[in-house]
Amino acid sequence: MLELIPLFMFAVVCLALMAGYPVAFTLAGVALIFAAGGIVLGHFDANLLLTMPDRLFGTMSNITLIAVPLFVLMGVMLEKSRLAEELLENMAKLSGSLPGGLGIAVVIVGMLLAASTGIVGATVVTMGLMSLPTMLKRGYSPSFATGTICATGTLGQIIPPSIALVLLGDTLSTAYQKAQLSAGVFNPKPVSVGDLFVGALVPGLLLVIFYLLYVYFTAKLKPELAPANQDVEEVDRGKILLSLAPPILLIVLVLGSITSGVATPTEAAAVGALGATVLAFLKGQLSKARLAEVCHSTTLVTAMVFTILVGASIFSLVFRGFGGEELIERWFSELGGNVALAVLIVMVLIFLLGFILDFIEITFVVVPIIGPVLLAMGVDPIWLGVMIAINLQTSFLTPPFGFALFYLRGVAPESVRTGEIYRGVIPFIVLQLALLLALAVWPELATYLPEAIKADK
Repeated sequence: MLELIPLFMFAVVCLALMAGYPVAFTLAGVALIFAAGGIVLGHFDANLLLTMPDRLFGTMSNITLIAVPLFVLMGVMLEKSRLAEELLENMAKLSGSLPGGLGIAVVIVGMLLAASTGIVGATVVTMGLMSLPTMLKRGYSPSFATGTICATGTLGQIIPPSIALVLLGDTLSTAYQKAQLSAGVFNPKPVSVGDLFVGALVPGLLLVIFYLLYVYFTAKLKPELAPANQDVEEVDRGKILLSLAPPILLIVLVLGSITSGVATPTEAAAVGALGATVLAFLKGQLSKARLAEVCHSTTLVTAMVFTILVGASIFSLVFRGFGGEELIERWFSELGGNVALAVLIVMVLIFLLGFILDFIEITFVVVPIIGPVLLAMGVDPIWLGVMIAINLQTSFLTPPFGFALFYLRGVAPESVRTGEIYRGVIPFIVLQLALLLALAVWPELATYLPEAIKADK
């Protein structure tokens, strides 16, 4: 019975979160309550808690995580300075004559916005406020319009550079080193955030292509769902492309500097934040009040991420102190070395947890527990990271508990029924599951590019 204490602790955390308690304080509070009970009953070593200051100092001084506030600043600046809104308007003009032209514009701009923010809620809300009224006004089916916006908003999980991949990459790097050390490899190979960015590039672009093809052919075969724009005006394509170039160039520059090895993710994030600020200034959108608003939003998001990280560190320490890691390892060892079954179990677990936990909690709490075990079984860390990211993306989109659905419901007009939002996302869920299946069959979709880049260096 005592060996199941870690599972009871995890269950209590899930129940407390479902009850609406703050994530960071729930993780730390539940862990410390269980630790105190364990100390009193003689089932927990109190000396383990003395290591907490060193663990927290190591976490807060992690230079990779400095990329988080910088990427947040980049995304918020593009959003608050109306650069993203201008990008959508220009893309809509450029693709206006195509079947589903506005939907195609939403997917492309949402991809760029998702890449710059990496936060599902921010992207869904922003795209919902900017594009949903226009799509409905042009006669788009509410289910088709809301499904496109929701699915596009979740691209922040997989399109690099994104905060989700930064946090996931850092966590997997630690888990991979731990797995190698436990296997007796005392010169472990590093796995960086940049490696995960490169690994996610092809699957992410494939998913965007799937979305674009679905929107185009649905509009072509069922024009009543996405009527063509009858008022297509003559536009200066050269001028529009010129206006699109700066924000696109900024994102390409950030990602290119990472994949080429010229800059670390943290350095590239700094360039991105500065570039977004310069773009806002050149557009005349950088006032003192706007800069204060951007800094305030960035500080709030950064404080949330790092507070959760502190709570997750306390939780994982106590979880291991009660033998939780050994319990997980024993369960997986009973599978008889069946790696595919182990990965399937973990993917189903993460998918279900995605209904009640955000990607930050799953990255900081769940991945450090299951990551070392799977990686010790020979699972490729980059492939695992991409699979987890797409899995969470699918979870956030799946009715009735998907976070993206709740975010869009909050900003959608009352005339749009919740059932229409649910119906609209189903085709996109099928596309994401198809990509997961393709990755399971052909892991090279995620692993080939990182290996090729390393081989060239």
